[in-house]
Amino acid sequence: MIRPLFLASLLVLTACGTVQRDRNAPITSVAQLDVNRYLGLWYEIARYPNWFEEGCVGVTAEYALRPDGQISVRNTCREGALDGSVDIANGIARVEGPGKLSVTFTPWLPFARGDYWVLYLTPEYDLAVVGNPSGRTGWILARTPTISTEARERAEAALQANGYDLANLENVAQVSE
Repeated sequence: MIRPLFLASLLVLTACGTVQRDRNAPITSVAQLDVNRYLGLWYEIARYPNWFEEGCVGVTAEYALRPDGQISVRNTCREGALDGSVDIANGIARVEGPGKLSVTFTPWLPFARGDYWVLYLTPEYDLAVVGNPSGRTGWILARTPTISTEARERAEAALQANGYDLANLENVAQVSE
């Protein structure tokens, strides 16, 4: 069963929350995003606190191409513990520009879309940093449940380069491969 708060909160990714970045600092998405290479399963390694993921661990996001050219989004959260109950939120993303997507979890509400900007992406498409201009959300995502210290440092440097303060970045417990 989908936890109502988890789903409701995803209506608009940036609707409320603490600003985690200096909004006077420039924010830049990646210049190129090959959507087909970005598709697939991503593990949430770290995030800025947000109420819609409160208590969530083992968080993953899976992206797949839809027949209409948009992208299906399936976010999975385990409540409280890695063996906790599973919450799933399904959404739809569309490309808005280079490295910029908008996501909705309520497609029947056209105004309920949130910015999803890929701020950093390795050439191998195995590590990504995602945020948005409001600075209320930010994530480090990887293709594996754990990353090296060097990869973590690169991701954190990308957050800082986009005005994010690392003080509130929190690790997300993940399952083993």
